[in-house]
Amino acid sequence: MAMSSIRSALARAFIAPKLRAPHRFAATAAAGETQPERVAAEMVRYALGGAVHRSSPEEAMRILEQGASNLQGGGEGSSEAVGLLMLAMSTLLYRSGRRQDAMEKLKASQQVAPSASFRVAAWEALMGLHMEAGQDMPHSISPNDSVDLSIKDDSQWSDQDHLKFRVNAIKGLIALLNGDTESAQLFVDGCRDFAGCKHQTENAAVSYGEYLHCVGDFPMATQVYESVLEAARMEDMSGNLLAAGNMVPEEVSLGATCSYGQLLSQSGNFGDAEDYLTRALQKGEEQFGANHPKVGIVLTCIARMYKLKAKSEGSSSIMVQEGLYRKALEVLKAPAINSEGTSKQMDWRDIISLARGEYAELLLIQSNRKAEGERMKEWAEDTWRNRRLTLAQALEFSEPSKQTVVVDTRIGRVL
Repeated sequence: MAMSSIRSALARAFIAPKLRAPHRFAATAAAGETQPERVAAEMVRYALGGAVHRSSPEEAMRILEQGASNLQGGGEGSSEAVGLLMLAMSTLLYRSGRRQDAMEKLKASQQVAPSASFRVAAWEALMGLHMEAGQDMPHSISPNDSVDLSIKDDSQWSDQDHLKFRVNAIKGLIALLNGDTESAQLFVDGCRDFAGCKHQTENAAVSYGEYLHCVGDFPMATQVYESVLEAARMEDMSGNLLAAGNMVPEEVSLGATCSYGQLLSQSGNFGDAEDYLTRALQKGEEQFGANHPKVGIVLTCIARMYKLKAKSEGSSSIMVQEGLYRKALEVLKAPAINSEGTSKQMDWRDIISLARGEYAELLLIQSNRKAEGERMKEWAEDTWRNRRLTLAQALEFSEPSKQTVVVDTRIGRVL
């Protein structure tokens, strides 16, 4: 549909919301949706879907901002509609490489808080971006911490089990990053009943699966990953507009696919592992482009799969692994080993350190490249910041245990 057609359709919806309800809205409207919400949903799908391919992010942002302006104070459903548009704005900012601006937009959107579900979704996305940025956070953090006192009402979300699951899953993920596996277990206890991906809990289910994966419970982690992937196949997850940033359905699907591929490779099922990791690579390229950091993260996981496969078969795949690590580091825009200031803020630090650590191991077994390998190993060890595992532990895998490495593509971190 041309830009002018979209604008005309939206303008007509704004002008006469009671007189006409376009047929195309009916299929996407959930029970209880109002006309402003349906209009906002259409705008979000356009701005985050076709618009990113057919017009600039700036143009898509103007559409969302104009919609929010028109819907502000427009009666029943207007606050929910504006909330949806603000979440979409934060996602657009994030996809444009403006993570800090996306975080500020999410903080502002929390003050709108038209519902408990909205508040949790905005908080979930904000925490996801904090984690991706490598910022320290206490796992005691709550959706209420950044909300104005006048609109705080803890019972709004904590009395709803599916929302509590989503909150606890994020807290568990933070605890894992903080190296506190015991606290992570406390948060995910009771999650088993909500891992069936109902009430838009797929994102939380991925986090729960990753916790199980990290502590070596491969059978249960398998069940959780498969339930998420089955939900993605059977349902239109894109219909979940109460999500933002790196916690949107596309990221959830990519994350579940890649994490399951890692589990399969660590289980010695290399045929299926290659299948799922290839799917993850295709998803990443289709959603973000071939040179996006998320693609570099998946390439790192594929290279690690080939390492495990070679070790299992007593074969060698040095050239394949090296090619994958070099491409991954290129896509991740890894700083030069001899560059200054690498100990400071660096995007994708976990993944770059892991990839360089793995790459160094390949170089160290080649007599003519040992010196290069030593420099790379030293760099990787100096930049490694994981609190649960040392780099040496992350590089070595023998069997499922409480020291299993999981790479989370959503937040670009090593758990």
